[in-house]
Formats: sequence, structure tokens, C-alpha cells
Amino acid sequence: MEFDLGAAFLQGLLHWWWVWPLLLALAIGRLPVVKGWLGEWVVRLILAFGLDGKSGRVVHNVTLETDNGTTQIDHVLIWRFGIFVIETKNMRGWIFGGPRQAQWTQRIYRNSFRFQNPLRQNYRHQQALADALAVDPDTVHSVVVFIGGSTFKTPMPDNVVRGLGLLRYLRSYRTETLSEKEVQALHETLEMCRLEPTRQTHRAHVQQLRERHEAPPGQACPKCGSAMVKRKARRGSNMGQEFWGCTQYPACRGTKAVQ
Repeated sequence: MEFDLGAAFLQGLLHWWWVWPLLLALAIGRLPVVKGWLGEWVVRLILAFGLDGKSGRVVHNVTLETDNGTTQIDHVLIWRFGIFVIETKNMRGWIFGGPRQAQWTQRIYRNSFRFQNPLRQNYRHQQALADALAVDPDTVHSVVVFIGGSTFKTPMPDNVVRGLGLLRYLRSYRTETLSEKEVQALHETLEMCRLEPTRQTHRAHVQQLRERHEAPPGQACPKCGSAMVKRKARRGSNMGQEFWGCTQYPACRGTKAVQ
């Protein structure tokens, strides 16, 4: 009997049909936007099922206006033990980084990638949230959550955790600092001052990030030589004026005038 190679190949494809959607899902899951979205949903679930909802309010995807553009916060938790700004990182591989370093390193096999220190990134979020809620910045706590198959090869800062470690970190705060009425009032204030969580808001924020980080070629801090970003003075005689500020702030306060 003659063997039909084409028919056998087609039969094989039909038999293993489920492999193709799986490969497609894996490919889509590796996209940065999708990875970030998945990581944020994991944290949403951790907060939803881990805190039992007592005297707490969680607001996700918070975009706030600041003096030099907008800032986007993954999760804000307001409960009786304080206010927490939660940044999510869905990453794999080895992670190297310290609290004072401007950039951290992700290593996957022999490939290395540098990314902004998430603690510095969250510092901006803390300041913006404190301004929006009209509270002391010291009362807003920062925590970074790594989701995925990442492993730290350097000591992890106290407020950097992995997965369910977020719950252990939050539960380490045992002194009540806010009453139920204060929690409710702060939550209402946040809902009023946040920008509407739409695709248009996200696109505008991404565009502002690009403009903020596109420093002119050769633009470097006069004090330490690091890259610079465009900022706006928030106080003093130059309030409202734009200037180039060092990315190492607050460790370095080098500035340049915008020409």
C-alpha cells in the first residue's frame, strides 16, 4: 500500500492541535506588556485573598498628576496599619542590585539586562501619593514585589519581597496608625484625585515617560556624570520652571538649566 506522506503529516498536525495554542500563549506571555499585566494580577489576587478586607482599601493602576507629568502606581493599599505603595516586577533569572544603585541587573544565562532600581522608581510614587493625599511622605511606605522565577543573588532590601512574601511584609506592621474613618477618607480622596483608568490615560502617561527620559545627546550630570531627566521645580523662586535633574537624585542633586 502506498504511503501518503502528506496525509500522515496532516494527521499528525490534527493530533497535536493543542500544541499550537500553547506555543502561541507562551509567546504572548513573554511580551513585556503582558508580563507586567500578569504580574499585577498576581499581586491583586494576593491582596484580595490575603488581607481579609478588614479596615483596608486597595486601589489598582493609579495614575496621578505631578508637577512634571504623571506617575503610575501599580497598587495602593490604605489600611489601619498605614499607606503602602506597591510596585510589581514580573521577572525571571538572577537579579543583582542594592538600595543605593541607580540600576539593577537581570541575568538570564549569559545575557545581562539593566533596569531602573525599582526602589528609586517607587520613591517618586511615594512623593506623588503623599502630595495627593496631603500626608507626610514618611507615612507612605514603599514595597516592591517580584513575581516569576527570579532569584536574588545579592541581599534583598527589607522592603523588596517575592510573591507571598508581600503578606508577611505587610503583616509585620502591627501598630495601628489610621482609624476606619481616616482610611475611608483617604480612599475617597485618592479616588477623586486619580486620573480615570482608561487606555487613553495610559497612552498619555507612556508618552510623557518617553519625553521625560529623552535627554539631549551627551547630556550628563555636572556633578557625577550620570544621565539626566527633565523635571519641574516644585518650590522656591523657580517654582514651575523646568530643569534637567540627575537620575541619581536624591543621592546626587546635580542640575542643569533647560536651554
